[in-house]
Amino acid sequence: MAQLSLRGIQKIYPNGFKAVHGVDLEVRDGEFMVFVGPSGCAKSTLLRMIAGLESISGGELRIGDQLVNGLAPKQRGIAMVFQNYALYPHMTVFDNLAFGLKLAGTPRAEVEQRVRHAAGLLEMEHLLQRYPKQLSGGQAQRVAVGRAIVKKPEVFLFDEPLSNLDAKLRASMRVRLTDLHRTLREAGEPATVVYVTHDQVEAMTMGERICVLKEGAIQQVDTPTALYERPANAFVAGFIGSPEMNLTPAVLQAHDGGLALRLGGCDLGLPAATIASLGGRSGKVLFGLRPEHI
Repeated sequence: MAQLSLRGIQKIYPNGFKAVHGVDLEVRDGEFMVFVGPSGCAKSTLLRMIAGLESISGGELRIGDQLVNGLAPKQRGIAMVFQNYALYPHMTVFDNLAFGLKLAGTPRAEVEQRVRHAAGLLEMEHLLQRYPKQLSGGQAQRVAVGRAIVKKPEVFLFDEPLSNLDAKLRASMRVRLTDLHRTLREAGEPATVVYVTHDQVEAMTMGERICVLKEGAIQQVDTPTALYERPANAFVAGFIGSPEMNLTPAVLQAHDGGLALRLGGCDLGLPAATIASLGGRSGKVLFGLRPEHI
């Protein structure tokens, strides 16, 4: 596996629209990184730029130590799992898994070994002779993941792979994918993963770190716990959490020798530790309160 480095990455379309605004991000070797944000925040565009399916307008993209800006997708050492699975309907599951390896001229014995290994990891040995039309949505998604595994890529890219599944199946597939990532790490084959989703529950339960995006710019990159407890700005505070954080304007002012929050006609005295962390600040603020803290 390899680390992924994005430095000043930009995407500007011919009509002048700037979709990605100078993204700087380091994805560590073997890390499970999730891109999350509302529709239109350019998370899929950023993933497609990493994959080589979209051109890069500015900045540097490195996989390991190699600059890959000008490389074709097949030269980047990546494997991508799409939202619609993209299986060949006329091929069995085995042949779907083996197709890329055969194109690359991989010896038959190695093709067999890699396919059987991936099928074992995903518990789908019994599906190898079926055709895609004979598979459920969850089974088809496992085949798509298996096709990525057999390539032994530098980086795995997932573009909203569970969005076509029902709620119960999505939950089980989330567990299966995170278990797979842990299994590969424990087997000495750590997988560097970049996973795109608009579902913050999916992001919070799967990601080791999460990159929150808004309008083509990074708002915060941190662990799920840190994002929830210490959001960097009001957007992250309001986006992360279900139900979302309550946000309302307030005034921070002196009160009885300390500081208080003037909120809806009431003065809420602040603890000494909070006053110390504010460093004597006062004036208009935005007050955030998680529903479970009421």
